[in-house]
Amino acid sequence: MRLVLASTSPRRLDLLKRIGAEPARVAAPDVDEDVRTGESPRAYVLRVAVDKAQAVERAADEIVLAGDTTIAVGKRILAKPEDEADLRRMLGLLSGRRHHCLSAICLIGLDGKARTRISDTIVTFKRLTDAEIDWYVASGEGMGKAGGYAIQGKAEAFVRYIAGSHSGVVGLPVFETRALLVSAGVVLG
Repeated sequence: MRLVLASTSPRRLDLLKRIGAEPARVAAPDVDEDVRTGESPRAYVLRVAVDKAQAVERAADEIVLAGDTTIAVGKRILAKPEDEADLRRMLGLLSGRRHHCLSAICLIGLDGKARTRISDTIVTFKRLTDAEIDWYVASGEGMGKAGGYAIQGKAEAFVRYIAGSHSGVVGLPVFETRALLVSAGVVLG
């Protein structure tokens, strides 16, 4: 059995390697990540993870693993910022507030069945000053990241409290991922 990672994220690949799961190949799924009208953050992140896994063609001896992560402030989904103004808006929303980082994973097994798990991590940011927001925006780190921040980088200095999976906030909840892989019969090194 060969593992296919349906993600080009270097963070997901690194996290997989940390648990001894070396993908035989990496594929870039092409899916619609737009939020649908009335879609809750939980339903959204789960749908996108499943869509990513199903978008990758697999051979009979392959299993496919995909993931997606989003940030939710209440019912608002903070996707990847479109520009610096959008990043500033997101950081303003996160400033001094508790939010949820939802990280979903989907594994398509040898039987073709999709199995999913979701990690819900609560993160609280300190109240951010305008200077801190300016500094973070200027770093460029938040662009291309769900919610506009990377907890494994400079934004870690803003985290006052975290309850849940740190790796889930990075982009792949390793506890849940390992459980899915083991249940599919993957031998981890």
